[in-house]
Amino acid sequence: MTPGARVAAAIAVLDQIGSGAFAEQALTGWARASRFAGAKDRAAVRDHVFDVLRCRRSLGDGDGRTLMARLLQRDNVDLSHIFNGLGHAPDALSEAEVAALALPLALSDAAACDLPDWLWPVWQGSLGADAEQAARVQQARADVFLRVNQRRITTEGAIGVLAQDGVTAQAHDAVDGCLRVLDNPRRIRTAAAYLTGLVELQDAASQRAVQMVPVAAGARVLDYCAGGGGKALAFADRHVADIFAHDIAPARMADLPDRAARAGVVITRLAPDQVADHAPYDVVFCDAPCSGSGTWRRSPDAKWRLTRDRLDALCAIQNDVIARAATLVAPQGLLAYATCSVLQDENDAVVTQFLHSNPAWSVTLRDQRLPGPDGDGFFLSVLARNNIS
Repeated sequence: MTPGARVAAAIAVLDQIGSGAFAEQALTGWARASRFAGAKDRAAVRDHVFDVLRCRRSLGDGDGRTLMARLLQRDNVDLSHIFNGLGHAPDALSEAEVAALALPLALSDAAACDLPDWLWPVWQGSLGADAEQAARVQQARADVFLRVNQRRITTEGAIGVLAQDGVTAQAHDAVDGCLRVLDNPRRIRTAAAYLTGLVELQDAASQRAVQMVPVAAGARVLDYCAGGGGKALAFADRHVADIFAHDIAPARMADLPDRAARAGVVITRLAPDQVADHAPYDVVFCDAPCSGSGTWRRSPDAKWRLTRDRLDALCAIQNDVIARAATLVAPQGLLAYATCSVLQDENDAVVTQFLHSNPAWSVTLRDQRLPGPDGDGFFLSVLARNNIS
């Protein structure tokens, strides 16, 4: 596909998203209908679509054609080389379109920061002086991070094995066993280091959160909202402990046995009707369902789909999750509540409400990370019963 044809495809996908389709759904549908498109073509179209979705409001909104034109204009691309109607490229820009592109955009603060109007005051209330910076960070792509399986290889060794497959990485400055990918991130899933379980894809903030939770040797650790099981794998890598994984939708953990086998660790999956039978646990880690507002660089479609009603529903789920999880913790154990959100409603407010209803508990550790060069936004609160000396 020519560069113009890739842009035309992105325009078509963006128009589907504008009509209500989920981004992944629209991209998958286009790829299945475009068998002629190679891997690099699919990657390029995906990049165009996600670059637009990260900055939809600051690009002026509009249809796919307008958004792509403004994105390329912002990136100093000669539009006449793309919008020329040649080789399946978009038609040439009309005089009216050229004139509109020449006009500066009048943007509200929320639009300049690429947030919905209703969310902007909530965002400001949560982040204060950091609100604008945290929003603008998410207008650009995030780095890719890997967790090194330190049971089997050193950080330096993993860098060397990755290099054999053309993936360049360097050690994270602040997170032990974490690698930042510098070149060829799309080769990771076919790289020997990944296929043999020497490394796993995991954001630096998630890795840091796992490392901050104290786990004694021989402890029983439950990853309560496990999803794909990334944090269960991280706990198993770092600790000689019995690791359990649970999710309200067990199908999300379908790949976990294969991933654990590759990593050389043992993780026991628990269905919802089994988790209480194996209690109590010394550590219960709850990465609760949330808005994902700290990860919108990676899933920008979610930013535009979040509503006040949906946020309220998530908060209700989070209040239920932390309450249920607390019943599974051993008398001297720890409860870790975490989200990949930066919104106070999903973080401190949930913990505060739990403590109000459960005065026998208190916070022993709190950590809030904003999205930035060293990882996604993340919140962690570790709680314990007050009778722990």
